[in-house]
Amino acid sequence: MRKTFLRLGSLMALAAVAIGAFGSHGLKSMLSPEQLNTYEIGVRYQFYHAFAILAVGVLLYFRKTSLLPWAGWFFAAGIVLFSGSLYFLAIREVFQLSMDWLGPVTPTGGICFILGWALLLASTYQENQKLYRSRNREEPEQTR
Repeated sequence: MRKTFLRLGSLMALAAVAIGAFGSHGLKSMLSPEQLNTYEIGVRYQFYHAFAILAVGVLLYFRKTSLLPWAGWFFAAGIVLFSGSLYFLAIREVFQLSMDWLGPVTPTGGICFILGWALLLASTYQENQKLYRSRNREEPEQTR
């Protein structure tokens, strides 16, 4: 699971760079300042939460709680729903896309972000099962 979040966070950050560059260079002349601002907000939040997903991956190397993976998945869902909907809302007029249904998707993505952060916070209150790594990869004996 740790590597999954490290890979997912890296992929989301990579995509944010590509999507941001496309918006900055390819769409700048086609979008109004308001549309470009909407697009840039999507990129910004994608970056923030790509880093949050990476943090979940790193935290999973040091501790194991049941809520950490949930936080990572909510961050990922938030990127898809929140940032993705903002991208489409920003470009819909340029590409004549009928996407009126996207309006309610954006706040749903925001709720996913909020839940991700809440779960990350809640995971700090969970009992922590530290991961033990020995040379022979055996778990240590429990003390009585």
